[in-house]
Amino acid sequence: MAVSKNFKGKLLHITEPLNSLKKFPEIRRKSTETIQVNLGYRCNQACSHCHVDAGPNRKEQMTLTTLNLVFKYIDKWKIPILDLTGGAPELNDYFRHAVTEAVARGMQVIDRCNLTILSEIGQEELAPFLAKNGVHVVASLPCHSKTNVDRQRGAGIFELSIEGMRKLNAQGYGIAGSGLELDLVYNPQGASLPPNSETLAKEYKQILAGHDVFFNRLLTITNMPINRFRHQLEREGLLNEYMNMLRSGFTEENTTKVMCRALLSVSWDGHVFDCDFNQMLDLPVGGGDEAIHLSELINIPLSNNPIAVDTHCFGCTAGSGSSCSGALTN
Repeated sequence: MAVSKNFKGKLLHITEPLNSLKKFPEIRRKSTETIQVNLGYRCNQACSHCHVDAGPNRKEQMTLTTLNLVFKYIDKWKIPILDLTGGAPELNDYFRHAVTEAVARGMQVIDRCNLTILSEIGQEELAPFLAKNGVHVVASLPCHSKTNVDRQRGAGIFELSIEGMRKLNAQGYGIAGSGLELDLVYNPQGASLPPNSETLAKEYKQILAGHDVFFNRLLTITNMPINRFRHQLEREGLLNEYMNMLRSGFTEENTTKVMCRALLSVSWDGHVFDCDFNQMLDLPVGGGDEAIHLSELINIPLSNNPIAVDTHCFGCTAGSGSSCSGALTN
């Protein structure tokens, strides 16, 4: 029996029988340590695993008015970490404004960078700007193999990614003692969980050193069964198998460490979610039926509030776990 659930007009097809669905356990928020801001869905790439469905033709971009509201919220709740994502967040006209405002407040700033953006026209000073402001760069490089990267992200992307790493390395990123962190993100090529992050990191470092590029940590992240990757699984007839693998790999310990417990996700238009994945599924913060705008939360504490969960949440708790900071356990 096939069923569909409708979240804000978006159909999520669940093809497994209803009696086989395993409900994800209830989890609640702690105090917010990170505010993750999606500056827009426009990107210079269109990756096959992208849960945001980002690409060059997307028009959604955060305005300065909405960004100023984000900082009003930050000031109210003294949030220490600003995590900038997209799309390619650097393509937003106010990306540099966001960074400098956060740095002026003493915040740690994270830039979710795709590396190739550093070679785009108009981004020639991006690497020096990131270094000057001590931005923590988390860069997606889903494999150390040129063949695999180009298959997943497009022809020539691997070489452009290496070039981007060289530009960051030249500023001190990934170099011991510089204080400038460059972490890479690994995504599996298909319907599988990431391997052991420490073992894979050694392999990455060895192979990438042959290209004369260096980084600090490798973050392994599970491909979430939503948007492009879900459609791929459906086309290949692997959705049920993948979902069953995620459910059977559930590790209860990981529910205490998932990113949504201490993170607040803000969309380009200022609506609020428990995580970036829930944002893409239009699941409002707390699991309510109506979308909630950040302006409605300025004076409302979120600690101990329930988190909106669904079957995709098994992707964060299977095996070693997965979050924006990589594996949750060893």
